[in-house]
Amino acid sequence: MKRIALLGSTGSIGTQTLDVIARFPEKLRVVALAAGRSIELLVQQCKQFRPELVSVARHEDVSTLREALGDPRVRVVSGPEGLCEVATTDAELVIGALVGSAGLEPVVAALRRGSDVALANKEVLVTGGPLVLEVARVSGAKLLPLDSEHVAIAQCLAGQRGAAVRKIWLTASGGPFRGASAEALAAASPAQALAHPNWEMGAKITIDSATLMNKGFEVIEARWLFDVEPERIGVLVHPESIIHSLVEYADGSWIAQLGVPDMRIPISYTLGMPERLPVADVAPLDLVAQGALHFEAPDLGRFPALRLAFEALAAGGTAPAALNAANEIAVASFLAGALEFTAIASVAEEVLSRLPVRPGRSLEEIRDVDEQARRLARRWIEERAI
Repeated sequence: MKRIALLGSTGSIGTQTLDVIARFPEKLRVVALAAGRSIELLVQQCKQFRPELVSVARHEDVSTLREALGDPRVRVVSGPEGLCEVATTDAELVIGALVGSAGLEPVVAALRRGSDVALANKEVLVTGGPLVLEVARVSGAKLLPLDSEHVAIAQCLAGQRGAAVRKIWLTASGGPFRGASAEALAAASPAQALAHPNWEMGAKITIDSATLMNKGFEVIEARWLFDVEPERIGVLVHPESIIHSLVEYADGSWIAQLGVPDMRIPISYTLGMPERLPVADVAPLDLVAQGALHFEAPDLGRFPALRLAFEALAAGGTAPAALNAANEIAVASFLAGALEFTAIASVAEEVLSRLPVRPGRSLEEIRDVDEQARRLARRWIEERAI
């Protein structure tokens, strides 16, 4: 029986993770859940999975949750401290499925405790890659991928590293605006940007997919997860989302991982390791019915966010953390109707150009840069609106 703590239980990844766990009660047990403000859904999850510990974002929701559960055996905590309590509970595997940089500190806490972490919250490695890896090295805890692309890479590598690998290739669907003109991108609405053609995801990650910032973050994540130099990571636009990633080897061979675009497949792979857990209601991939698969190079002119991610990775230190913070502010402003779609990358580029790069080897330094980047991004957006 594998004991699991889940950070971000009411989000897209969290609900799909619980869907997989529910199918294997003899193998997987939820001992702790952390969620934001979706209290009604969290109550349902608690009644179904009966965790020992639950965390909510706001302190004022603690009494509401306790009253709804009516179970004194469930301990309810809140805030950033609550996230860290969930992350350091007695669990063999902590699932990092929060959105944004909020996931960094609880993941570091889990790794310091020695718990293995399965990571879908890519901003953790974007903001603190070297720090996270050092903490895992010292404690001996494993850092496992949960994103479809990185789970695919792990399977394609099959233990191969170093000179045997020529290049890792991440695939991107291209999002809802793959063939859009510059004029259409400038006029894009939040509703259009949220209409992803292949995947069902939360709002923030869906917008990041539309700008290709999400793919840029995955490049940064791959650099740390698989210890590969940035110049040996490439991106291919693959609109069908059937090939989830590829590895090109030094002998000229390529290995790809294929599957229908359903997050429960990579989730079940990681939760079940070393066993493969079947996902009963996922339709099998039919390559004949699927027909042709297409690939193209990403257009960095129309989608500069991907270029910015490579530049931040090359700059090192706190540059990726600044990029992430600026992007979070810009995406929220776009969703609120206060910023144009194409200005999301502009905000990020402006912040990167203004903030000096620091080493980023401590949580305090990363947190400080994150706050500075958010202030700069807000100021830039406010000045633009005047």
